[in-house]
Amino acid sequence: MTGEYDAQLLESVGVRRQRLGGALLHGRERTRRGADRTVKAIVAGLAVAAVLCAGCVGWSYVQERLGDARAGATAGAAATAESPATATASTSTGVRS
Repeated sequence: MTGEYDAQLLESVGVRRQRLGGALLHGRERTRRGADRTVKAIVAGLAVAAVLCAGCVGWSYVQERLGDARAGATAGAAATAESPATATASTSTGVRS
């Protein structure tokens, strides 16, 4: 008799664990979650992907603008640095531009 009670107890514990695991994974309404949850996940994934793409494009734009500004500043500084040297070299050789 004790063996039967133990077997029933173990079986009931196993069934309870299965039910709790199923409830944890699927919730109360398993059948209704199928399409709604999938559509929401797809829309959320697309929204996150769109935000990430927009962020990458914005970052690229900012980096390009900063690079253009730096290149312009460097070119302007190089042009002003070369101008007096060119003028001095031109006047020393007697050639004027």
